[in-house]
Amino acid sequence: MPAALLLLAGPYSVADRALPEPVFPGERWQRHVSPEAAGFSSEKLAKVREATEELDTAAMMIVFRGRVVDAWGDPVKKYNCHSIRKSFLSALYGIQTALGKIDLDATMADLGIDDNDPLSETEKQATVRMLLKSRSGIYHPALYETAAMAAARPERHSREPGTYYYYNNWDFNALGTIYEQKTGEKIFESFGKWIADPIGMEDFEPEDGRYVTGRASRHAAYPLNMSARDMARFGLLFLNDGIWENRRVLPRGWVGESVHPHSRGGRAGRNGGYGYMWWVAVDGRHFAGVDNVPEGTYTGRGAGGHVLAVVPKHELVVVHRVDTFERGNRVPYGEVGRLLMMIIDARETGAGAD
Repeated sequence: MPAALLLLAGPYSVADRALPEPVFPGERWQRHVSPEAAGFSSEKLAKVREATEELDTAAMMIVFRGRVVDAWGDPVKKYNCHSIRKSFLSALYGIQTALGKIDLDATMADLGIDDNDPLSETEKQATVRMLLKSRSGIYHPALYETAAMAAARPERHSREPGTYYYYNNWDFNALGTIYEQKTGEKIFESFGKWIADPIGMEDFEPEDGRYVTGRASRHAAYPLNMSARDMARFGLLFLNDGIWENRRVLPRGWVGESVHPHSRGGRAGRNGGYGYMWWVAVDGRHFAGVDNVPEGTYTGRGAGGHVLAVVPKHELVVVHRVDTFERGNRVPYGEVGRLLMMIIDARETGAGAD
């Protein structure tokens, strides 16, 4: 673990946790003796597996209290994370903010951030914090955005910075530029140094990331390939409030701030809320068409059905992956939400005796 991270982290105290003493994977994930030993119904989990066979699920992993309850498909193969990349960058922002490298209230004007079609003086008043919330009001064309995102983009200069939520790849990509500018580190090497290595990711290499550049914007996208089992480690880090074993990897309070619903997401909040590049359940709404998602649930989501779900109420981390490139497969988010609710239903009371 880097020396700077040790200074940031320090040993955690009992006050850091209200839950039972957590379990963390070492070099390899541990498994519960059986689903029943962890308090889950094998019969109901079998129905979850059957449901994925009707979809294009490539890998599924269910982790309860730091041990694997069940997994199928290929949890080792590295699939493109698509927009889950944004949640990874959000975590890095927490670390660098705590170290004083990044000021969340710095404006685009302060940072010298501009683009091909120059930003107006009003747009330049958007802050880093607004970008993390996807509320910059900067509706410049962006790289790596879907046709639906481009079609939904508000008219340029139609909103004041900080006043309106729109899921905006310009914000997310500019955050990558700002991160590298202020830290002097490349995103993928930095992720390895500050997060992947400290939590023992088994498969991650900085070479798994790449930059997407183009004429639309100066600010590159930064897609990343990752295995399901490494993504589950990242989810477990968040479930444990940024603590891994006996060290604080993410600064105190960053997880809570990141997964607070700063905005309502989607039409009439049907997708719940949006935090610092995380989707957050609000009033039981999180996935379109799926109701009664437990409060406090949050997800990183990537196009095509890639989902990293953290359910603190049930001490669960669930990973769903899809082969969106080699096979061009897709699974609607609503279907992933239904799988998640089936997993929650499979958990019985008095769970976790082993």
